Amino acid sequence: MVYGNFLKPLFDFIISLIAFIILLPVFFIVIVILLIANNGKPFFLQKRPGLRGKIFKVIKFKTMNDNKDANGNFLPDSKRLTAAGKLIRKTSLDEIPQLLNVIKGDMSLIGPRPLLVEYLPLYNDFQKMRHEVKPGITGWAQVNGRNAISWEQKFEYDVWYVNNLSFTLDAKIFFLTLKKIFKAEGISSETSHTMEKFIGNKI
Repeated sequence: MVYGNFLKPLFDFIISLIAFIILLPVFFIVIVILLIANNGKPFFLQKRPGLRGKIFKVIKFKTMNDNKDANGNFLPDSKRLTAAGKLIRKTSLDEIPQLLNVIKGDMSLIGPRPLLVEYLPLYNDFQKMRHEVKPGITGWAQVNGRNAISWEQKFEYDVWYVNNLSFTLDAKIFFLTLKKIFKAEGISSETSHTMEKFIGNKI
């Protein structure tokens, strides 16, 4: 496919580079805020699977602190999400550093979100299809519920995107994403401030 193999990567690089340059002032302001809120740790880096499962390090703004209980275990997400982090996540500013992942070629602007490496052995053959394209900063699942939908729905949307990839679809997702950001929809699941962990498929 000409669009998926050639034009999409070109658009990703050009648009991400321009967007990052424009957002540099915001980037540095958020860094200063998070340096204070997170005891000098503004960034969150984590290994994630990309195209065909290749591992890369995703970079985001750190919206939760590292507070632990008496046993040395991290406190629940709801207790580690800082006030600054909550605002940054609500406005999707935590995603800005991922523009660097796109510029590097690890990610695309639009595609299935990169999930945890630990989920890889849990996917069935259908769910594995989400790795046939580069992961994205936003995607079809994000504009159709984000963290407020079930894992089953999320995978259905991801694979549908892979099978229907086109410039028109990407353009639609881009504008729907802007709408979601302004409305701050689907940031939390029904039972958590973040998406619950995927524990495998129900038998």
